[in-house]
Amino acid sequence: MNKREKVTIYEVGPRDGLQYESQFFPTEQKIKLVDLLADAGLTRIEVTSFVHPKAVPALSDSAQVMAGIKKRPGVTYSVLVPNMKGCEGALASQADEFALFVSASQTHNQKNVAMSLEDSLKGFTEIARLALEAGRTLRGYVITAFGCPHEGAVPLDSVRRILDVYAELGVREASLGDTTGMANPPQVKDMVRRLLEAYPGMGLAAHFHDSRGLGLVNSYAAFEAGIRVFDSSIGGLGGCPFAKGASGNIPTEDTVNLFEEVGLDTGVDFDKLLKAGQLVKEVLDAELASNTSKSGRPNWQPSGEETNHC
Repeated sequence: MNKREKVTIYEVGPRDGLQYESQFFPTEQKIKLVDLLADAGLTRIEVTSFVHPKAVPALSDSAQVMAGIKKRPGVTYSVLVPNMKGCEGALASQADEFALFVSASQTHNQKNVAMSLEDSLKGFTEIARLALEAGRTLRGYVITAFGCPHEGAVPLDSVRRILDVYAELGVREASLGDTTGMANPPQVKDMVRRLLEAYPGMGLAAHFHDSRGLGLVNSYAAFEAGIRVFDSSIGGLGGCPFAKGASGNIPTEDTVNLFEEVGLDTGVDFDKLLKAGQLVKEVLDAELASNTSKSGRPNWQPSGEETNHC
């Protein structure tokens, strides 16, 4: 039997999905959610952010969550690190990977972190040094890589400028973020191919939002262009309060279904993944954005059997 090609799903729900929920997701339930996601076969999970609790109250329990999860062998547990204070908390935690973030748009970066793009990049130097010395790996987000709601089109050179700095810092993987769902498949293919050629030593990932219904389409376009790591959020949770139109991330359930349906191996147990989504639904008392959490995956019948068509 031929082995199926693998793609990696990078789960951002516990951090990017929950960070702007108006309802506080209880600490013990956050811990349970992370454990359920790992149990479902997800090998990369962004657990939380070590941001000031006044800035993001929903993640004010980051230290407790990191201390409470049951770390599984083979699973990378990541945390978002916004500044040096956050770095101190992350270093004290069980986190395997530190995620940095900056916007390719000056306006969005100012609204997001009240800093210029240049100052954000300068602030990463000491964080990266401390993380690498402690044996942690580095991931870097390029927010609004495909377009900014304030500035419009984002030049490719703006993205490359950030990737140049990330490469110097020792970032292992950079995730290209479509923060408000402004990307389209031809744009995605063109950008990804150019960046993969320009940065052969750095892994690239794709982070799409489904604001305009193209999240999964753009994901497949990124796959065709060469990307093999895809960010997604359980239930389609997430968004950005500093970018108009930034609805949720592409749902993990639908992302897994997409790639499995075209013959790729995600390594995810779909039934167990649904349990994680059910927990989110129960705690938030809200319907999930993922389609397959409602309909399930297609139930293909063996060839030759009759099927009903509608």
